[in-house]
Amino acid sequence: QKDSDSLPDYDILDPILEAFIEDDLSVDEITKRGFERATVLRVLEMVKRNEYKRRQAPPGIRISGRAFGRDWRYPITSGYKFPT
Repeated sequence: QKDSDSLPDYDILDPILEAFIEDDLSVDEITKRGFERATVLRVLEMVKRNEYKRRQAPPGIRISGRAFGRDWRYPITSGYKFPT
C-alpha cells in the first residue's frame, strides 16, 4: 500500500491541508484557491475520519504555528460535525 493509492498528489494535498489547518479556511475558501470541491471535501473527510489516531498518541513538540494540542480541539464523539 502506498500513499499515492489513496491520496491526491502532494502538490495538491499539501496546500489543501495547509489552508485548512494553518489558515483556518473553510471548504468554500479553499475551493476559491483553485482546488476541485470534491477533492477538498475528500481530503477533509480523511482528516476527520483519522482524528481519533491523534488522540491515541502522546503529545508531541510544537514545530509549526498550529500545534495539534490545545490549538486543535475537535470532539470525536456526540456526532460533532467539522465546520465547512
